[in-house]
Amino acid sequence: MNGDDQRLMQRIEKHRRRLGKVRESVVVLAHGGGGKAMRDLIDDLVVGELGGEGLVVDEDQARFSLGALAAHGDRLAFTTDTYVVTPLFFPGGDIGKLAVNGTVNDLAVSGAKPLYLSCGLVLEEGLPIETLRRVLRSMKLAADEAGVQIVTGDTKVVPRGKADQLFINTSGVGVIPKGVEVHAQGLRPDDCVLVNGYLGDHGAAILVARGELKLESDIATDSAPLNGMIAELVKAVEVRAMRDVTRGGLAAVLNELALSSEVGMVVDASALPVRREVAGLTELLGLDPVHLANEGKVVVVVPAKDVEPALRIMRAHRYGQESALIARCRAESPGIVTLDTGFGGERILEMLVGEPLPRIC
Repeated sequence: MNGDDQRLMQRIEKHRRRLGKVRESVVVLAHGGGGKAMRDLIDDLVVGELGGEGLVVDEDQARFSLGALAAHGDRLAFTTDTYVVTPLFFPGGDIGKLAVNGTVNDLAVSGAKPLYLSCGLVLEEGLPIETLRRVLRSMKLAADEAGVQIVTGDTKVVPRGKADQLFINTSGVGVIPKGVEVHAQGLRPDDCVLVNGYLGDHGAAILVARGELKLESDIATDSAPLNGMIAELVKAVEVRAMRDVTRGGLAAVLNELALSSEVGMVVDASALPVRREVAGLTELLGLDPVHLANEGKVVVVVPAKDVEPALRIMRAHRYGQESALIARCRAESPGIVTLDTGFGGERILEMLVGEPLPRIC
C-alpha cells in the first residue's frame, strides 16, 4: 500500500460513523423513508446480519475487480428471482434460505461458479423486527454455506395490508469456466437424465406448514445449495444440460428440455425417488410428486457413457445421496415426454396448466 492509499484509509477510518440501532419492535413506514430510521434499519439488521467484506453500506453499488472475475472463467452468468413464499418459516427452512439457495442454484445450473448476490427487501408495515432479523440471519448462513457474498441491496416499506409481511428479490452474478457448455438445447438421442434425490419435498412441506388441511408430517423442505456438487460434475463428466427443479416440478423441467432440444424422452416411473410420506400425502390429495415444487433438486443430462461416473460423484455429495437415473432421450416423438408405467405401456407426462400450490417460493 503506497502513501496515498494509507492516507485515504486513515481518512475513512477517522470519519467512520457509528452504526445505528433500531429502537422499534416492528417495521414502520419511516424505515423506508430514506432518513435516519431507514439508516438505522440498514445498519442494525442488513449490515449487522448480512455484513461481510463485500457489503459496503455507504455506496449505491457493489464494485468488482474484472481481473478477479476473469480468474474464474471467460463468461458471466446473471440471474434474478423474487420470493413470496407463505408461510415465511416452514420445516427445514424459511424465505431467506430459499432466496439465497434458489439464486445460487439458478447460476450453478449454467455451469457457473456463483460469487455475488444482491438482496432487495419489500417490507410490510408492522412486520416484527425480530422476524426480519431471523430471516436475514438465515440468509447469511445460507450464503456462507454456498460460498457466496451478499454485496448490495435495497429496502422498501409498504403500508399495512399492501403486501404479505415480507418479499425478497435476489439477483446473482457468477462466472462460467472456460470449456463449460451447458445448454437446454444440448440434449441428444440416447442421452440419460439424472436427478439428485427425492422429489416433491418442498411442495409437501409448504402444504403441511400452512395448516389448512390439519395434517401432521415430518416432511422438510429440500432447499439446499447445489453449486458444490455441480462444480464437481462439470469438471469430471460431459454435462449436456442442467435445470433446477422448482415450480412445476420434474414434469415441467423435462418437458422444457425435450421441447428445447427437440428430442423425445421416456421416464421410468419405478426409478423416480419419492419419499413414502410425500407419496402418501400426494395420493391423499390427488396430486402427483412429479408436479410438486422442489428447492434442492437438479436434473442433469449426460451421455450414456458418463452415467456411472456422474452418479458416483452425485451420490458422494451431501445433497445427492439418493441420485438416480430416471429417463432416457430418444429421436422418436420429439418434444414429447412419456412415462413408462412398468405395465407394458406409456402415458404422456404433461406440464400442469396451473400451479397446484401457489406461493411456494
